Amino acid sequence: MTRAGESLVKMVRISKNFGRVCALKDVDFEVGYREIVGLVGDNGAGKSTLIKILTGVFPPDAGEIYFEGKKVFLNSPKEARDLGIETVYQNLALIELMSVTRNMFLGREVVNKFFGLIPVLDMDKMREITTESLKDLGIDIRSTEEKIVNLSGGQRQAVAIGRAIHFGAKLLILDEPTAALSIRECHKVLDHILEAKEKGVSVIFITHNIYHVYSVADKFTVLDHGIKLGDFRKQDVTAEDIIEMVRTGQVREGICNS
Repeated sequence: MTRAGESLVKMVRISKNFGRVCALKDVDFEVGYREIVGLVGDNGAGKSTLIKILTGVFPPDAGEIYFEGKKVFLNSPKEARDLGIETVYQNLALIELMSVTRNMFLGREVVNKFFGLIPVLDMDKMREITTESLKDLGIDIRSTEEKIVNLSGGQRQAVAIGRAIHFGAKLLILDEPTAALSIRECHKVLDHILEAKEKGVSVIFITHNIYHVYSVADKFTVLDHGIKLGDFRKQDVTAEDIIEMVRTGQVREGICNS
């Protein structure tokens, strides 16, 4: 049970330098429970660096990270995953010549017995779980034995999102999830993101397409050259306001910064 006012993720005064380049300077970032946050900014804004710190890829030079109210030190992506932080990158980390089922359980296979030291996979159990998990998210795939290479871009995104949720994601980080998708597939992926929220998962949505993220996000965090311009609730800004912030690196007078 969560405490009122408590955040799932709270990053406080995060700074990171790469040599003489300042990637982040004193950035605060927060994600509530069952909240979708759009993390936006132009190339070089610091979005990827912030997320890599949150997922244990980079250590921060300064700052603190709290997860479910507890201070954490993330030394590797595995430690982040163990907490329930799952990332779906733009390349999806799917193996194209393997089936949907094998990709769903990649590195987390169900074993029912051993021949000596050789594990025997329980394929029936994995197929059953895959079918139910994807169905539960409203993901329509002809067969879980279909190879990833035969799926559309939207279906691949759906499999990656379904995998993360099945394995207990509390925070789902999506890196450009609608890039290079058709209009119809974009809408399906956005629906899956809303369904993830309904299941209690918080989402960080990183994108350059402001209109896509605006349709589903509750809040937007805007970065510019390693500095946070602010946090903006959806009811306080339009998509055009956010685009203007990203374009100019400035917040127009009169816009409420939460």
